[in-house]
Amino acid sequence: MASQESLNGLLSMSHQRTIRYAARLLLELTFWRLSLSESNTYKADLLLLTVTLLAAISWIFSKEAVQLMPPLLFLSLRFFCAGLLLALIAIRQFAQLTREQIFQAVRVGMVFAAGMSCWIMGLKFGTHVGEGAFLTSLGVVLVPVIGRLVFAERPPASTWLALPIAIAGLALLSLENGLNFAAGQSFYVIAAVLFAIYFNLNTRAANLRTVSDQGGAVNQRAPVPAMVLTAMVLMTVGAISGALSLLLEPWHPTFENFTGEIFMWVALSAVVGSSARFLLQTYAQSLSTQSHGVVIMVLEPVWTALIASVWFGEEMSLMQVIGCALIFTALLAGKASALRKFLRRA
Repeated sequence: MASQESLNGLLSMSHQRTIRYAARLLLELTFWRLSLSESNTYKADLLLLTVTLLAAISWIFSKEAVQLMPPLLFLSLRFFCAGLLLALIAIRQFAQLTREQIFQAVRVGMVFAAGMSCWIMGLKFGTHVGEGAFLTSLGVVLVPVIGRLVFAERPPASTWLALPIAIAGLALLSLENGLNFAAGQSFYVIAAVLFAIYFNLNTRAANLRTVSDQGGAVNQRAPVPAMVLTAMVLMTVGAISGALSLLLEPWHPTFENFTGEIFMWVALSAVVGSSARFLLQTYAQSLSTQSHGVVIMVLEPVWTALIASVWFGEEMSLMQVIGCALIFTALLAGKASALRKFLRRA
């Protein structure tokens, strides 16, 4: 009884109501609506909308956690536990994986591990969660650019309109520090680049692809099942960030003073912010094209900034507001064609 009262005291009543309301909303969105006989495209829309809400809530869980324990250790516990949970559910599917599918999943996980390691350091050293969410969202603008540079895909013309707008937004945010990026901001921007690579690789791994070998023969590569891909990616992130934490961070103080509050934030981050979020995102990407999915993902920084303003009482300066607004404008401009199609369908 005493331990329960102590745990309840860790959260204010408003925080408890926020978590209960968000959980109920996400359950209704995910399970009630998906029971309807809708097309794959509409299912992808709904799933990706849910993903943006889960991602925004996850920022809050993670920020609370890194104030209580080393960031890389938290990242390792969060992702390895989340991946293990999904792996246990999909254990029979692992035996059916080909060597090529295993390679694709591990490759996605390694890139994502690098991006998440930079992101968690940005969250640790950053002073503003809302600003960090908009900086990280630059990865959405960079998805077609990476597709061009790495995968020889032709980006839409709107990409070249979005880039200077995004750069202008970055410039305004950097002016807050006298034309310099603070440590947290730098980590967020590096993470954004890595997330753009991850999004490209993840979409390819989750979808059936036609490839040509050196002899000109055309072959089809089977997609990695969504739950298996998500589990392998999350466990890869957990393993890599754990190795980095072991080298760079002290573990003894955390486990010696492991409290109910730490357990709560790690558990919420693992189950809600990782297992549910990335499984839904991977499955949605298998139902939707890359450009269409990216349009909906631009909502994440908006939700994050709004929730952070309530949860942490964050306020933005005028320059920060303008910088974030320019980045959001760039997100929409970069996906103008897909956005028009999405609005016409809606």
